[in-house]
Amino acid sequence: MQASTYYARFAKTTAKLCGRPPVFTLAVATILIWLATGPLFGFSDTWQLVINTGTTIITFLMVFLIQNTQNRDTLAIQLKLDELIRATKGAHNALLDLEELEQDNLDAFRCKYQALAAAARADLDRGVEDTGTPAA
Repeated sequence: MQASTYYARFAKTTAKLCGRPPVFTLAVATILIWLATGPLFGFSDTWQLVINTGTTIITFLMVFLIQNTQNRDTLAIQLKLDELIRATKGAHNALLDLEELEQDNLDAFRCKYQALAAAARADLDRGVEDTGTPAA
């Protein structure tokens, strides 16, 4: 197996585990134990450094794992939406893979759909239903 496959599996498993209540409980317990040991260590700089270093390292690593999971989830959602567009009669196939367009192109599509939405709201105000496919 490739290293990327191992990383993807590791990231997916870690993200699932870290999102569960027992892991949150463990994190809270760690903080409470650290707080309770404060008087024992005289609230020293070393005592503070332990929690600061530990949380910084964990946060740093979790950012990459969460980003990997988010990228995978976003891609899956985009593919599902693309399939719905592709399979829907009357849908505009030009909307497939929109996330790959430059901002100017996205803005042009957004303006077009904002105009369609405004027209549909105006129709609603006049008592006309807003369902169906608008005329091109």
